[in-house]
Amino acid sequence: MMRTEAEKANGGLLKRRERLHSEVSSILESRILNGELKVGDRLDSESAIANEFGVSTRSVREAIQVLETKGLVRRRHGERTEVVRDDVDGYLETLAVTVRQRFSTDPDYLLQLMAVRRMIEAEVLEILTDLESPVTPEIEAALQAMRTARDEGDFSGFVNADAAFHLALVHATDNQVLQHIYDNLSGLINEVMHISSRVPTKSLDEAYAEHASIFDLIMARDKAGSKALLRAQIDNSADYLRQAIEKSNQKKARKEE
Repeated sequence: MMRTEAEKANGGLLKRRERLHSEVSSILESRILNGELKVGDRLDSESAIANEFGVSTRSVREAIQVLETKGLVRRRHGERTEVVRDDVDGYLETLAVTVRQRFSTDPDYLLQLMAVRRMIEAEVLEILTDLESPVTPEIEAALQAMRTARDEGDFSGFVNADAAFHLALVHATDNQVLQHIYDNLSGLINEVMHISSRVPTKSLDEAYAEHASIFDLIMARDKAGSKALLRAQIDNSADYLRQAIEKSNQKKARKEE
């Protein structure tokens, strides 16, 4: 089918507008990446940017949308666009909120979180057992807190110290991405640990002994041994969590009958 002159003209305008907003977004992106525009800076108003580049405000809005998709800027209603190039924490915080919202509608998401935790912490031990000094004062302090909670029969305190132990392991690495991810999920992981810890008949002595063994294996730089024990521990927690979810579902079903 032959295109009419009007259709050809419209097609040309669309291509030109696409080229213009691509040029604007490329220049603004370059300014952000080379540090000319820093994190926290505000872009000029859309009309000011349009005047600078000799384009329409529509092209500017499309250019800013491209930058927002790339995670370089953030738009809020009534405010000028903000540069957020290094705002990893903000992005991950949003991700954590999304995950938490999924939990309320899909409890199986909790088990998927445990799988993510297993992958992250196994990689952490891969890193730590290659270090000259794999254990930090924070790891030792968390283990001591677990020992104290065990001696005092403080169940809740033990679970909190348990969570602190695993968080300290992650922080002992130099991998800031792993740290950011785990930090933003740690609140959820702590909650899951409290839920799963209600199921087993394992004593605090046994739970502490497991962590002490992981600590010793890390100190000995036993990569395979420490990872195997950690994975078994998290797998057991996932099983306990599965049982807790099943009990909760059964209780909910009885109420609905």
